[in-house]
Amino acid sequence: MLTAKETRDSFKNFFESKGHQIVPSAPMVIKDDPTLMFTNAGMNQFKDIILGNHPAKFHRVADSQKCLRVSGKHNDLEEVGHDTYHHTMFEMLGNWSFGDYFKKEAINWAWEYLVDVLKLNPEHLYATVFEGSPEEGLSRDDEAASYWEQFLPKDHIINGNKHDNFWEMGDTGPCGPCSEIHIDLRPAEERAKTSGRDLVNHDHPQVIEIWNLVFMQYNRKADSTLEPLPAKVIDTGMGFERLCMALQGKTSNYDTDVFQPIIKAIAKMAGTEYGKNTQNDIAMRVIADHIRTIAFSITDGQLPSNAKAGYVIRRILRRAVRYGYTFLGQKQAFMYKLLPVLIDNMGDAYPELIAQKGLIEKVIKEEEEAFLRTLETGIRLLDKTMADTKAAGKTEISGKDAFTLYDTFGFPLDLTELILRENGMTVNTEEFDAEMQQQKQRARNAAAVETGDWITLKEGTTEFVGYDYTEYETSILRYRQVKQKSQTLYQIVLDKTPFYAESGGQVGDTGVLVSEFETIEVVDTKKENSLPIHIVKKLPEHLEAPMMACVDTDKRAACAANHSATHLLDEALREVLGEHVEQKGSLVTPDSLRFDFSHFQKVTDEEIRKVEHMVNAKIRANVPLKEYRNIPIEEAKELGAIALFGEKYGDHVRVIQFGSSVEFCGGIHVAATGNIGMIKIVSESSVAAGVRRIEAFTGARVEEMLDTVQDTLNDLKALFNNAPDLGIAIRKYIEENAGLKKQVDDFMKEKEAAVKERLLKSVQEVNGVKLIKFCAPMPAEAVKNIAFQLRGEITENLLFVAGTVDNGKPMLTVMFSDNLVAGGLKAGNLVKEAAKLIQGGGGGQPHFATAGGKNPDGLNAAVEKVIELAGI
Repeated sequence: MLTAKETRDSFKNFFESKGHQIVPSAPMVIKDDPTLMFTNAGMNQFKDIILGNHPAKFHRVADSQKCLRVSGKHNDLEEVGHDTYHHTMFEMLGNWSFGDYFKKEAINWAWEYLVDVLKLNPEHLYATVFEGSPEEGLSRDDEAASYWEQFLPKDHIINGNKHDNFWEMGDTGPCGPCSEIHIDLRPAEERAKTSGRDLVNHDHPQVIEIWNLVFMQYNRKADSTLEPLPAKVIDTGMGFERLCMALQGKTSNYDTDVFQPIIKAIAKMAGTEYGKNTQNDIAMRVIADHIRTIAFSITDGQLPSNAKAGYVIRRILRRAVRYGYTFLGQKQAFMYKLLPVLIDNMGDAYPELIAQKGLIEKVIKEEEEAFLRTLETGIRLLDKTMADTKAAGKTEISGKDAFTLYDTFGFPLDLTELILRENGMTVNTEEFDAEMQQQKQRARNAAAVETGDWITLKEGTTEFVGYDYTEYETSILRYRQVKQKSQTLYQIVLDKTPFYAESGGQVGDTGVLVSEFETIEVVDTKKENSLPIHIVKKLPEHLEAPMMACVDTDKRAACAANHSATHLLDEALREVLGEHVEQKGSLVTPDSLRFDFSHFQKVTDEEIRKVEHMVNAKIRANVPLKEYRNIPIEEAKELGAIALFGEKYGDHVRVIQFGSSVEFCGGIHVAATGNIGMIKIVSESSVAAGVRRIEAFTGARVEEMLDTVQDTLNDLKALFNNAPDLGIAIRKYIEENAGLKKQVDDFMKEKEAAVKERLLKSVQEVNGVKLIKFCAPMPAEAVKNIAFQLRGEITENLLFVAGTVDNGKPMLTVMFSDNLVAGGLKAGNLVKEAAKLIQGGGGGQPHFATAGGKNPDGLNAAVEKVIELAGI
């Protein structure tokens, strides 16, 4: 009986003997294909070749490719571990032909390998062939059937429909019929009762597909019609785990030596035995499957996170931890301990596992520990939610409760559903989805952040004291780690804080946390679910020590000035433009203010100046602040307070008043308008239909801006010899420059014409092709003009290739006549390949393409490479 390692090697050795180049597996994590997060099939790494975007280095290739699927046909994540043959991470054994052999050889070699080499019983094998599609003018794949008839009786050759037996890369592109090989692994007595033929493609766990031979012979066009591919492709994929199951006489992939070493290690760790308890067995299968996925993903550069591909990996890891926690009693991190047995099992074939062992262990251990903390808290909350729901006589918890578990405690919905199912309950998924959509909408405007779990030092809530104090004694309630781009930060929750958390358009305060041991910089303060979060670059070493929270008062004063100015600006805009003006958003920082408002047209310069004058008059009047803190909302409305855009108000509110300007507001403001200093509007623009934006400076920033304007004006005057009228001097220079530019354009046109005539006289006839090539310094636009002029005069059999230099940068230009393009030549493909010689890249249309580079010395070679690739 072949082991898994021997089986993998035998496949590679067999196809190597058939002239195939054995290539390594591509990474399971895809970084350069926006259509995929993970390699989900063996053909992914060859997409460029199959699509014709890149020439094949080898025309026969074979490999064992690591793949990841978490959704799709018969492979929902929640089913993995429950059946015998579906996985997240799996290996795909495959052989490819790019324009070399086709159906006959693919079928002959598949049979030879399975029956002659591996000694599988031919009586247990079935093959499916495409039954045809009359609506697309496709007949049954009789060619493939005829080759199978050399090996199989006709009743073992089954017609398959388009869904099962016609493979397509996408809505357009290469496609074609396929032929699946199925094997019947049932006992003899079951085979005697029911023919395997009747169970093929009916999801029977012992009558399964092990190999799919795809015959790419068509190209699906945008209008859905099919045309023959000029170079046919063979793409096969065989499930390695399923093949091992068949070879080792097992009825489950998990019973093979692919998984058994890992499962035995899990069983030993949990003090149990595989095969004795159904729920325990499922848990062990889940963990054995998922540890492979997680380890290979980390190896290939995808760490668990809260975004996109990283979230998929975190979700898989947490699913495994949850099964270990619930069914195997694993209350401490355990999965990272399985890495040695995984490496022993797969390290020979995938040495990257060995090289990354330390990183994999560290990442998995930290993720497990973080989630175990979250899991305990989340389960307690879910238990309470279930108890409350049952007490109300219901069996369905709200989607909002499930979303809180997800959003606050990192509980994926599938984990919540699993726990609920075990207790005979369900969740309202429509409500959950609605909450998720709202969150995604908010997230689109925020940077991607990987957030760790909260570590609680003591229970409590935060009291904001920042309206009255800029320093206050405090202590830490909890903290967590966050990663944003390449930066690691920490979020801290305090029991009392003078720091204003970003809200209402005003940015958060900065400052320091000072204890007797150290000073920690607070780089920002944000609000999360109404909770002020203090962001620091490093954690205090003495987390439980009392400390003083100290706000940066200079930045706060600048923010307050800009915030109060927005209130005055809002009022002035309504007076100047009309009562239709409504605030649609704002941003208040120490450096500037931004104010969005509803208005149907551009604000004129005259209107802007009028608004500025009105606001500055109020600033000079030094109107004192009147603050109404925590008053009933009805009383606030009686004061004439205007609600700010996007704010939610409770029964009691805060109102800010500067004379006739009265608004609901929770922000920080100046004691009197004179503290603003002055306002200067620096821009007015449109941000959306019916919404305008004003940006402005106040106080010292206005002085800085006026200084810059004055310095710039003085510099300009000096450039124009201190001309008494700078406007007249600049207009004169512009007119002179326009005249000179016209002369240069005329000269270039004359030069282009001369070069074109010279090239027409130097045409070379090579194998019936009119070849024009040259290398010279020339602007890119001129080369393009010449190329199209030549194409207009030489309408057939034209190959134009130019290597030029413009401002020290090499450029490769290729042009074909239409008949050469119709014959299969594509300028874009040729220039892309040849551009490597100038250390660059490019592309374009089939008839015209260009490429830039860094190495002018390679231009001559690049030109000759184009001619070589064109086959001339």
